Amino acid sequence: MRSREWLEENSKTGIEKEHVTKVTWPIGKWTLLACRLAIRSCDWFVTEWLRRKSCQMLGSLWLEHRTEVTLPTPTGPFAVGRKTYAWADDAHSDALAPVPGTRRELVVWIWYPSAAGQSAARTSDYLPAPLRAAVERARPALITKFLTRDLSKVHTHSTLDSDVSPQKRSFPVVIMRAGASAEVTNYSTLAEDLASHGYIVVGFDAPYRTGLVVFPDGRVIAETPENNPELCLGQEQQERCANRLLAAWTADIAFVLDRLEQLNVSDASATFTGRLDMARVGVFGHSFGGAAAALFCHEDSRCKAGIDVDGAPHGSIIQAGIDRPFMFLLSDHSRESDPESHQILANVQSIYDRLPPNGRLRIAIRGANHFTFSDDGALLKSHLLRGVLRVFGKLGIDGRRQLAVTAYCVHSFFDAYLKGASASPLKISSPLYPEIQVLE
Repeated sequence: MRSREWLEENSKTGIEKEHVTKVTWPIGKWTLLACRLAIRSCDWFVTEWLRRKSCQMLGSLWLEHRTEVTLPTPTGPFAVGRKTYAWADDAHSDALAPVPGTRRELVVWIWYPSAAGQSAARTSDYLPAPLRAAVERARPALITKFLTRDLSKVHTHSTLDSDVSPQKRSFPVVIMRAGASAEVTNYSTLAEDLASHGYIVVGFDAPYRTGLVVFPDGRVIAETPENNPELCLGQEQQERCANRLLAAWTADIAFVLDRLEQLNVSDASATFTGRLDMARVGVFGHSFGGAAAALFCHEDSRCKAGIDVDGAPHGSIIQAGIDRPFMFLLSDHSRESDPESHQILANVQSIYDRLPPNGRLRIAIRGANHFTFSDDGALLKSHLLRGVLRVFGKLGIDGRRQLAVTAYCVHSFFDAYLKGASASPLKISSPLYPEIQVLE
């Protein structure tokens, strides 16, 4: 209703003039047009600002993508070497291969204390060129070009095929398992640091369950979806799915230890003959690899000590426990309140309660994220991206700092229970690493 008509209508009801004069007259059409133009101008400026910021962010990500970056420096006294093998098991088939009867094959990576000052030695690529090319082809363009590092620009501290250090006759052996579908090279930071403290660290990739495996003969084999541990979650038969995969993962570890024993007797390259202390074997892994480490240490007496890095345990060990030194190294779960997280922590507690009193640890790293125990912690790009993750509570600690704390915990535990016969519980707390929270 127009204001003049409103006045005429309400004057009949006896509204007093002093009240009528307080009526606000409608906005004129030119004022309204000016407001609309102002709003449109504001929208344009906001859109333009966002466009420019997006361009700046993409430009920054592209520059970071091409920037040289080196993994964190190992903290031990030894230089580090790296060597690769391809092993086939003619006696056993691969239970997870899509074609029944397919033999088990693995690509094995070994990091080890190396002789320092070898002039002919060259630094190993983070990923060999064929594997790097396969990984980049498999990634979407946005991830390859903007959200990850150019893997050819990532540098390690390992020398390729160098001699084993002569400082000791033999070194303890530690099996390292990657999480879920990740390639084991994605844990090079932890492998190099542990090797620098006098361990021979053995990791491996398995066809059909590692994201991508590239063999020396050029074959590229990808993971099959039914073998992805993450897809077990939410299934009605979740535990059956996880146990099926864990049986294959632990069989892989057993096969690798069999081959290492043969390598210790006779290595064709002479690199490792007599250099592996197979009486001192440890096993550790991240996520599903941690669950595999726990199960293997429960089942196989060759494991003398083990570590589960933030992995949810499965199977009979939840009630049966583990009868040798074992550590649970957890991310920060203090904000989690869902029933599934509570059940996982209860399962960890159940195993912990059954561990030897003088050989058990359960610790958390304050602010740590589950996904940055790998090299992603060192390679995570963009201050902006890290800032967003912090805002949403997904990143409470610098990625490289998380790796430094993790590396300290891993080598300290194995130093106590593989190199020494610790008769009392390990005191792992340190003023250098206040992020460590010991959970009793």
